[in-house]
Amino acid sequence: MTDTDPAGADPDWEYQPLRLPAGVSRLSAATRLSIHAEFAGWELSRVLLYSDGTRKVWLRRRRTTPGLPDPLP
Repeated sequence: MTDTDPAGADPDWEYQPLRLPAGVSRLSAATRLSIHAEFAGWELSRVLLYSDGTRKVWLRRRRTTPGLPDPLP
């Protein structure tokens, strides 16, 4: 896992980076992340807090395999 790509070569998960500005309160950040979790299936993978107050967050969710095509008649 690196600062730029926490996924590495993990084929089972997809990752979504998200940057939160310094002015975002902890409660507001938690609410925003909860919405991502509730409605899009994301979970928190990693958080980096920078000295300027910004946060870089990685959300992850299991990759879904596309459905099989319909069999031919």
